[in-house]
Amino acid sequence: MTIDVGAKAPDFRLKDQNNQIVRLADFAGQRPVLLVFYPLAFTGVCSGELRELQDTFADYAEQGVAVLTVSVDSVYSHKVFAMQEGYEFPMLADFWPHGDVARRYGVLNADAGFADRGTFLVDRDGIVKFAEHAGPGESRDQERWRKAVAALAD
Repeated sequence: MTIDVGAKAPDFRLKDQNNQIVRLADFAGQRPVLLVFYPLAFTGVCSGELRELQDTFADYAEQGVAVLTVSVDSVYSHKVFAMQEGYEFPMLADFWPHGDVARRYGVLNADAGFADRGTFLVDRDGIVKFAEHAGPGESRDQERWRKAVAALAD
């Protein structure tokens, strides 16, 4: 079951595409985080969603929001994917234990062995302010993410 709006976001410690450790707790008290889970690198819908995210990445940065993407792919896959596509946001590897963070957020598709499409906006206090869960092949409407970020400022 997907983590609910109003719940405390589970902390995590994952490596990004540059092999650097990223923890959700590192943003506590400083910046909200848009956490975007996706199934797999180099796939059609995922690539399209991440390209759209890259196109709006500067807007999130201007609003003080950190963008973190997460999949079960390895650090090395993320490195090549980011370089090939020009992604500037951290791409976190939920590789081992396989899908553990996705499981804690309620978006692990255990039968398929990867995360479904889950999006979570976590405020500075670590509270989930927006949550959505879509299955593989279902594209998300990123306008909903932008509205959720704008609502943080209200």
